[in-house]
Amino acid sequence: MIVVEQVGPLATIQDLGRPGWFDSGVGPAGAADRASLRLANRLVGNPEEYAGIEVLLGGLALRADRHCTVAVTGAPAPATVEGTPVGHASVLELAAGQTFRLGLASTGLRSYVAVRGGIEVPPVLGSRSRDTLSGIGPPPLRSGDRLPIGPAPHTLPNVEFAPVADLSTEILTIRALLGPRDDWFVDAGALFDGEWVVSTDTDRIGARLDRRAGPPLRRGVSRELPTEGMVLGSIQVPPSGQPVVFLADHPITGGYPVVAVIVDADIDAVAQARPGQALRFRRAR
Repeated sequence: MIVVEQVGPLATIQDLGRPGWFDSGVGPAGAADRASLRLANRLVGNPEEYAGIEVLLGGLALRADRHCTVAVTGAPAPATVEGTPVGHASVLELAAGQTFRLGLASTGLRSYVAVRGGIEVPPVLGSRSRDTLSGIGPPPLRSGDRLPIGPAPHTLPNVEFAPVADLSTEILTIRALLGPRDDWFVDAGALFDGEWVVSTDTDRIGARLDRRAGPPLRRGVSRELPTEGMVLGSIQVPPSGQPVVFLADHPITGGYPVVAVIVDADIDAVAQARPGQALRFRRAR
């Protein structure tokens, strides 16, 4: 077991999601920044799909009740073991009774904590992920929670730390493909002109964007769109003209036109973008 002693704004159990349930009205959920969870699992010798902890902005404290191996990736937050600073994206060994703490992340939104053996809470529909939109999966963590750890895999970590990309960039460049409803806009290409800013209205469901510079996105069709399926990375545009980028817990259907879809490799970067972060879209080749 590992004991939750403190939780910041939000901490949830996440793995790589529960695909295959769209026909039952259930989205995949899973880690918002999938690459960071995969890396954390690799550092502790887990298969990439094992469940870990997604931590919003930091503020998490965990106490080991037996020896365990952990790693933290994603948004860089100052980390300590029994008050001693430890490295980001590195392999950490906790002795029984020791406490691991995460401070507030300096950049990015979400950090990921993996424990060798994985967090082994009961799965729901084949996944241990919390879906914040539907309420499916284990509830958000609270102080006093005791999290079971699974048996250690046979493979062993063979690195002590991993080089990671710097999240502190002035402007994110995000690649996107126009469609499927780009013909509903007067000039869908305006998406790629000027810059956008992540608004304060952002969570695991999606990130709303405000125009920082450049022409607005204006609809050229007055009728409403019948409800249709939505995928991860869809850029949906409501009547306000403020695009919403759908993230891990997005609804599986929607009634507003999707002007473009972000390429899969760039979705994790949007999931780490804080309110106020500037970004520009570039046409994917």
